[in-house]
Amino acid sequence: MSEQSIRYSFGGDEHLFAEISESMSLPAFFRGLEMTNRLTAMNLSGILDICLANASFQIRFNPDLISPQALLDKVKSLESARSTTHSLNTRIIEIPVYYNDPWTHETLMRFRDRHQSPEQTDLEYAASLNGYGNIEDFIRAHSHSPWFVSMVGFVAGLPFMFQMVEQEQQLEVPKYLTPRTDTPKQTVGHGGCFGCIYSVKGAGGYQMFGMTPVPIYDPQQSMPHMKDSIVFFRAGDIVKFRPIDQLEYQQITQAVESGTYVLHTRPFRFDLQEYLAAPEDYKSRILEALYDN
Repeated sequence: MSEQSIRYSFGGDEHLFAEISESMSLPAFFRGLEMTNRLTAMNLSGILDICLANASFQIRFNPDLISPQALLDKVKSLESARSTTHSLNTRIIEIPVYYNDPWTHETLMRFRDRHQSPEQTDLEYAASLNGYGNIEDFIRAHSHSPWFVSMVGFVAGLPFMFQMVEQEQQLEVPKYLTPRTDTPKQTVGHGGCFGCIYSVKGAGGYQMFGMTPVPIYDPQQSMPHMKDSIVFFRAGDIVKFRPIDQLEYQQITQAVESGTYVLHTRPFRFDLQEYLAAPEDYKSRILEALYDN
């Protein structure tokens, strides 16, 4: 697989943007990950922030401490210095989802005038657009394969997820024609080929498929899985959705409120080359690692 040339551009006086690829792919993500890791290790004076995204990264810097051209030269030097090893110590995380729940349903019905297909719910629209005869089959496809978290941001703690399936199998649904002014916190959404979980209540344009009872943004860090950070997800995490019903949703919500809920996670070393060589076999290994007692 040949690599595209990285496109660089400056944003004002303090930002350097690097576009690795015009489309999201795991090789593009790993290229950005490796370059930003190497740049961080260089500990250059004047670099303030390094933000990794799906197939790009952005650097905020102080031009009084490092000139734009000097920074660009340093970053470009990392293109040819990349390692051939593409592995990552990460986590597999099971996220319970109450699909077709009453709260996102009530919300989406208030915004039918902003939708491509007002006579359908978001799930019905997504199912028909992707060739599924009913929403149950679509939910099965959505929850069957794991998802790779390729970036965290837009709002605090929101993960963007890329489904780990062959390109022709990827679920694709456009965003609303006009964004909503309301989206419930912890909504599981989808726009284009990306899945997400809304970390806070607010505006949004992704199709709404359901809700998870598990907080992923907690400024108080009251939950066991949030004790290390107010933002739970990290780029490189692997997510497996698990459909639940209303009763289990309520049970988990009660456990969350009492501070006793324990999120199901497993450590995992992801190898890009092994995944690309045999995606279906490798996905089986991921699921075995998650559910191996």
